[in-house]
Amino acid sequence: MKLIIGNKNYSSWSLRGWLAAKQSGLHFEELTVHIDGDDWQAMKREGGEFQPSAGKVPVLWDGEVVVWDSLAILEYLGDKVGRDRFWPKDDEARGMARACVAEMHSSYMALRRECPMNIRRRIEGHTISDEARHDIVRILQLWAEARARFGKGGPFLFGTFGAADVFYAPVVSRFITYGLQVPGFAQAYMQAVWEHDWLQQWVEAAQNEEWVIQKFENPA
Repeated sequence: MKLIIGNKNYSSWSLRGWLAAKQSGLHFEELTVHIDGDDWQAMKREGGEFQPSAGKVPVLWDGEVVVWDSLAILEYLGDKVGRDRFWPKDDEARGMARACVAEMHSSYMALRRECPMNIRRRIEGHTISDEARHDIVRILQLWAEARARFGKGGPFLFGTFGAADVFYAPVVSRFITYGLQVPGFAQAYMQAVWEHDWLQQWVEAAQNEEWVIQKFENPA
């Protein structure tokens, strides 16, 4: 298998796809591309192995199978190795986990826009809109419910590390980067995610990247 991902400092969707691949336990080759670089733009125009994703990352190649979009990648890998590796076994917990992941996949546009992922930065006094604040409150509500109802088996949203944590890991990174204030239970969850071995591997690689995308360095 080969996983094509974008800049580790900025690409939240790539982080999700990479964590899903790590969670699968399968061996994969990793190819990181500079999504704002001239070479990558030329590769997208040429197509080839980056199609049919239209040049978006992440992209997973498994033999002749190509899967793009981080949620599709996670589900494809779940089919290969067993869905219990990603989702809770309990029906109620699994139902909520799926809903949380789907909501993350399709929502929180204000938070994404105003607080782009930037692992290397620490920004003080960042001003956010009421819309972004609403996104944050909603996320904290979901985290609180998941932890209270299903999190007794470990420090993650549904106890053990799984699909929901894969999808909210970039949110954890955003909250840390922009110094967003969260209650104690959320701080404990964020610490568990941030200190996870896989995330630390990603963070180290992001910090060592030389690529800079200016529009993500100075969010509005």
